[in-house]
Amino acid sequence: MRDSVRRASSRTPERESPRAPVTDPTLGVEVSPNRAGAPRHRLVAVGDSLTQGFQSAAVFNTALSYPAIIAHELGCLPGFRYPLYGGFGGMPFNLEFFLRDLEDRYGRTVDWWEVPLALFRARNVMDRVEDYWERGPGSKVPSTTAIMHNLAVFGWDLRDALSKSADECRKRLDVPKDDLVNQIVQNAGERAALRVLPTQPAAAGALTQLGAAAELGKDTDGSGSPHGIETLIVFLGANNALRAVTELRVVWSEDSGFDDLDGKRRFTVWRPKHFIAELRKVAAQVAGIKARHVIWCTVPHVTIAPMARGVAGKTEPGSRYFPYYTRPWIKDRDFDKGRDPNITAEQARQVDDAIDAYNDAITETVLTARIKGKDWYLLETSGLMDRLASRRYAEDPLARPDWWQPYPLPSALQALSPPPNSHFLVSKNGRRADGGLFSLDGVHPTTVGYGILAQEVINVMRLAGVQFFRPDASTPRTDPVLVDFDRLIRHDTLVNRPPANVGSALNVLGWADEALDLFRRVFATL
Repeated sequence: MRDSVRRASSRTPERESPRAPVTDPTLGVEVSPNRAGAPRHRLVAVGDSLTQGFQSAAVFNTALSYPAIIAHELGCLPGFRYPLYGGFGGMPFNLEFFLRDLEDRYGRTVDWWEVPLALFRARNVMDRVEDYWERGPGSKVPSTTAIMHNLAVFGWDLRDALSKSADECRKRLDVPKDDLVNQIVQNAGERAALRVLPTQPAAAGALTQLGAAAELGKDTDGSGSPHGIETLIVFLGANNALRAVTELRVVWSEDSGFDDLDGKRRFTVWRPKHFIAELRKVAAQVAGIKARHVIWCTVPHVTIAPMARGVAGKTEPGSRYFPYYTRPWIKDRDFDKGRDPNITAEQARQVDDAIDAYNDAITETVLTARIKGKDWYLLETSGLMDRLASRRYAEDPLARPDWWQPYPLPSALQALSPPPNSHFLVSKNGRRADGGLFSLDGVHPTTVGYGILAQEVINVMRLAGVQFFRPDASTPRTDPVLVDFDRLIRHDTLVNRPPANVGSALNVLGWADEALDLFRRVFATL
């Protein structure tokens, strides 16, 4: 197994076919972890927006992030600590909150004579959200000495995990100004992080998210275990390539600046050698955290996210790629490569190849640790997303690699009409007509989408021997441990009651982007 992974990680980024996902989380290496005692902290997660529970361009629904879903199934949710972002639908700007406000005011359609008023209304909503988080109640950060169990922060990449602390985030806060044009919360990422990272006592303000996890790992007093953490999830790296699709620009990292908090903003995709250099530093710190089990997640192919929609037909029969990728509300017949933002098929392939190299490196990292006796596991979130990819594989049999199999949706999701898929969410007559796995930003999952990710993590945790309990926290659960998708469907407003205005959510988001340059402003905060 080790030789095959080494061969894979030494390939050039250019590949004839996509990387085959690893199917054995143990990579074929048996480990006997120290199971003495009961670690105090059953679950800790380090990551970015996907782990924080980001949806529809905002962090707000953190009680339904995938780590919180897992904590619910573990029976430890009451003691699982995560940040809260109440008020105006979270930050930086909740698209679902925005659409429902327009729907309440103008109904399902905005007539042509109402457009100026709707535009004024949209700016008013944006202004109120900005005021709340920059100058209002949302600007006051809760003070606590307890360290969060969900330590994820949206927009963070490997360098942020290594370098950013509460003290660093405070230094980066600009004096807020009431911008009449760019009405998006300033320094939204830093403001969000200050609710995640420890700030008290004063010395805690220097802790990064990895440092905070290490402090939880040291919390072993009286537990009878050498580990303060039972399961640590590490899900980082998507933001080392995500801006290629959110900004529709491919700017490769250079030898100077990729590992600098300020310099790295110039780049939208890290070259594999730069990613690997950062990964080694992250892995070295994770190795020092006292966690019984560590689950590393691979990086999903960001070009599958429906925020970058392929247009003009596949480049050739059996190809994975469309000639161009642009915004999902731009129809094929309207697309103009000289006018509309886009990346090309070749650029999309290069980004995917880079991510495949990232994942080879993550696989090698886990394999090396297991050979050294650490109980680390690989979760193929990249392969999971590939198996859910509607336009790339599910709807194009000729494009499917030999290893591809459709992902079997849980029965509760299969029973929905229509079953959720990876298309951009569309509603008609107040009901979901398409999509359902991605929220309204076209990048982050819906609640049921996060539930699928939670189920995959749970499967690995059970493989590691982690015991799950009923809500009483004392009655053991028997296999299979399954996520309660009926509960998630009830809480998933995008699946069970999507916005219905302007005919479909897709149309109104396109209108908002054209009128307000909304998506560029929102994604610039990530």
